[in-house]
Amino acid sequence: MITDPIADALTRIRNGQMVRKEFVDVRYSKIIEGIIKILKENGFVKNFKLSKVDNKAVIRVYLKYNNREPVINELKRVSKPGLRRYTAAKLIKPYKNGIGMRILTTPKGILTDREARKENVGGEILLEIW
Repeated sequence: MITDPIADALTRIRNGQMVRKEFVDVRYSKIIEGIIKILKENGFVKNFKLSKVDNKAVIRVYLKYNNREPVINELKRVSKPGLRRYTAAKLIKPYKNGIGMRILTTPKGILTDREARKENVGGEILLEIW
């Protein structure tokens, strides 16, 4: 049993990139699908597709590299099951001077820090990436 499926998905992506895998499979959930969709839209992963492995729904994430180096430098879980991290809309600052981004879950869905500032909504900070 996995207590934090988001952290598990992020670890699978990090580990897959360290050994230069073409793709990794992560367990399916709506929130993980939303996170992967944002990663694809912002150029951190090549693509993803929903599939079934051993009769279980998974998301196959195709990893992205530049000159054989992973595109993702750091992928860090911020809010954890034991310690949730929330932020108000006016307290959201650019991450790594705008080079990186934070992904938040808000009342308007899963958004990047830029989108959350534009929509003027706060929420739980799920992860940071650059």
